[in-house]
Formats: sequence, C-alpha cells, structure tokens
Amino acid sequence: MQLRIYGIKNCNTMKKTFDFLESEGIEYEFVDYKKQAPSAALLVKFADKVGFESLINKRGTTYRKLDDADKEKLESEKSALAVLAEKSSMIKRPL
Repeated sequence: MQLRIYGIKNCNTMKKTFDFLESEGIEYEFVDYKKQAPSAALLVKFADKVGFESLINKRGTTYRKLDDADKEKLESEKSALAVLAEKSSMIKRPL
C-alpha cells in the first residue's frame, strides 16, 4: 500500500514532510487539495479518524480572514466540514 499525502504543495510544513519521506525512502502519492479539493465524503473520513476540530488550521491567513459568522460555523462538525470543503486552504496539513 502506498502512502497518500494530502496538502498544499507550497506549504512549508509540506516541504518538510516531502524532505523527510524522501530521505527515508518512503514512496508516497501527493494530492494537492488546492488543485483537487477534497470531497465531503473524504473530509468525513478524516474527521472520523482525527476529529473535525483537528482538521481546522486556525493559525493560517485563511482562518484569520474569516468573519465571525464563518468562524462560528466551525463549532459544529457538519457546518465546519462544509467550510473546509469550500476553503481547503484552512485544512491542516499534511493529512
């Protein structure tokens, strides 16, 4: 089974992840969710594994630019996953 990594190619954390995987000789498939947005079903799978709160990157500029109404949507799983599907830059990475 090949490892599948989800993230954003230009993210510094992703670059460190790529460097680590390559230095360890670990093969992986990369899915850039800026180019291929994650489906609602995939986000549900991620949330089931780690909890929806763990998917939200609250340190990035996308989160900081949200208005209070959108930030409030991040409090419940269903509405949070809808926001993450729309604004994939706000998903923590790597996944």
